[in-house]
Amino acid sequence: MLLEACVFSTILLGFWGMLFKQNLLMKTIAMDVMSTGVVAYYVLAGGRKGLFTPIFQPGRAVDYADPVPQAVILTAIVIGLSIQALMLVAVMKLSRDYPTLQVRDIETKNMP
Repeated sequence: MLLEACVFSTILLGFWGMLFKQNLLMKTIAMDVMSTGVVAYYVLAGGRKGLFTPIFQPGRAVDYADPVPQAVILTAIVIGLSIQALMLVAVMKLSRDYPTLQVRDIETKNMP
């Protein structure tokens, strides 16, 4: 129960940061915190007692964990990392074009 509370608080903290932080770098970090919380939730939900790592050993008759959710989570981690890198490049490009990372300042400079 405590782990679930920590995971949900991590997700909510990241969501709060994405909504209320005005700095683009902080928004990007908040997005990473939220995606880390989501991955931790799936890992927490997938972990069950009595299941073993799906590595076959002859003569060992036990229940193995399904490897498909693990592969999906690994794919989600890789995709999250690539999105994070793309967002950081976009923030770097914006910081080069505008001398600030504040969202409101960039929006006011682009108003017609």
